[in-house]
Amino acid sequence: MGEIIRIKKGFDIPLAGAPSSKGKDDRLTTLFAVTPDDFPGPVWKAVVKPDDAVSAGDPLLIDKASGKVCLVAPVGGKVKEVRRGERRHIEFISLIKEGDNQSFSFDKTGGSVKDLILRSGLWAMMRQRPFDIVPDPEVAPRDIFVTAFDSAPLAAELLDDDIAKWLEAGLEALASLTSGKVYLGIKAGSGISSKAAEVYEFEGPHPAGNVGTQIAAIKPVNKGETVWTLDAVTAAKIGKLVKTGQVDFSTTVAVTGPDVKDPQLVKTTIGASIETLISGNLTKTEGIRIISGNVLTGTRVGKDGFLHFPYRQITVIDEGDDADEFMGWASVNPGKFSVKRSFPAFLRGFSKPFHFDARIKGGHRAMILSGEYDKVFPFDIYPEFLLKAIIAKDIDKMEKLGIYEVAPEDFALPEFVDTSKIELQKTVRDGLDYLRKELS
Repeated sequence: MGEIIRIKKGFDIPLAGAPSSKGKDDRLTTLFAVTPDDFPGPVWKAVVKPDDAVSAGDPLLIDKASGKVCLVAPVGGKVKEVRRGERRHIEFISLIKEGDNQSFSFDKTGGSVKDLILRSGLWAMMRQRPFDIVPDPEVAPRDIFVTAFDSAPLAAELLDDDIAKWLEAGLEALASLTSGKVYLGIKAGSGISSKAAEVYEFEGPHPAGNVGTQIAAIKPVNKGETVWTLDAVTAAKIGKLVKTGQVDFSTTVAVTGPDVKDPQLVKTTIGASIETLISGNLTKTEGIRIISGNVLTGTRVGKDGFLHFPYRQITVIDEGDDADEFMGWASVNPGKFSVKRSFPAFLRGFSKPFHFDARIKGGHRAMILSGEYDKVFPFDIYPEFLLKAIIAKDIDKMEKLGIYEVAPEDFALPEFVDTSKIELQKTVRDGLDYLRKELS
């Protein structure tokens, strides 16, 4: 049994629409896409064009700088579109799946583990701290951190029998990529053990499952150090690749939220079309917000959108643009939620789910040093002062206040409870990008 670490600062948002244990296989989706913005760091260059035939595992985009990191086709078929936005920025590459045989494998002989992971496309599913970007293959990490559970709102369990089967092999492969240690963060009581990694058990509210929280509790990142992070699903895919040469781009998606008729698990392929996954399973078709991911860190998409990395969840909530509440913001409706004791809802407790919508329910104003971030931010740093340093672009203060430890997702809960309604995750992302540019 690993050491137990208790996370006291955090909050579990009581959102309605948790997935049931039952699920189904998605056999109807034929349209898929790879979105390069899901993989920050590299400048991506498309190596295919519309109507090109591709096999599963063929490169679609490569990193311009190194030419080593690539994003590959999750299915075989034909390139439908290379969608570009302003200044020819690649928004996504869509594929039409053709044929039933979608298995693919790589020659696992004659090369290193690193080369195999790079060629498979799985490298891009890891992250590097500092900067929360796709790891640089030329920089060896101090340590590698793997999280085996997701504590985000309505998230499903990461581990199933197939993932557990290959996880240890993945941890062994990761251990060969660092002179340091591999750390595995698990949910307390899950009983997972490993010979290749040091295991730590975490208990407490979200963000206990975030890898940043686990790094801060085990061994924080200091200036000049680099660590890699990933989840157990990706680690298991690496294990299967190293042992068999096969890449598995299947994924289990939790279709969740208060506007889903039957919240459930759906087995599909990464990058699948959203429309097929939610078709016929919504309580209404207008006035809704579809999110690829969870409500805190997910990406807003339309019905014609696609699954975004990390490809594990879809959440559907009310947009809230047609809400008409008596007394508006001053309503004393017991169904109205607040983390503070502002409404009568706190009397009933938070065990019963709430039907949240997408309204901000407040106006933008200056950041208030009230300490409200600290109640849900389990890092040993001062979040308000770090954010102010980022906004001021003061690199010295950013470094002293812990910029190298954090990623945007670490500020998702502070953004949720923020009285000032500031886009904290965007602020952190912009700060990390600015710092990386200035230091390069």
